[in-house]
Amino acid sequence: MNDSSDALPPMVPHQDKVPPRGCIVLIGMAASGKTTVGRELASLIGWAHMDTDHLIEAFYGCRLQQITDSMTKEEFLDLEATIIQSLTVGSVVISTGGSVVYRQETMDFLAGLGPLIHIDVPLPIILARIARKPDRGLAINPGQTVEDLYNERQELYRKAAAARFEGSEAPAAGLARAIAEWVATPGAV
Repeated sequence: MNDSSDALPPMVPHQDKVPPRGCIVLIGMAASGKTTVGRELASLIGWAHMDTDHLIEAFYGCRLQQITDSMTKEEFLDLEATIIQSLTVGSVVISTGGSVVYRQETMDFLAGLGPLIHIDVPLPIILARIARKPDRGLAINPGQTVEDLYNERQELYRKAAAARFEGSEAPAAGLARAIAEWVATPGAV
């Protein structure tokens, strides 16, 4: 039996809770390594890690590819925005889906949680990684290519990001350390 000093605080209904600050949000293309780097970064700084694509999968109880296949791109973007904007978290490294950048209100919400960090990976590496895992669940219009998505999103990521880190083939642990150092730098955030 726990004494009262060990008791968890009571749950606060969502509508009464203001999202706390203190998150780090990773943005970038599918296959840029956001989840891998996010896990490393969270472990390094002692925070939790959350992947928004995994939240969507948990909500629906199936793989992201099945979800994106069953919806139009706009329907998926609406779903993604709703789930992300319902978050009330702090001290969390959040790895977002690559399509999050299409909804400005969602980007504004995430920026309110903490700095948006762009993991920037060159297109040839993205293409190779997607080829190794083709069922990753891209929010893509019929007839659109991964190259089209990449070109469409790059400027959006750059505009939204507080900082940009080259992701290419560098080890995730090294990239996580670089991000942690940047976040800890006075005036960076």
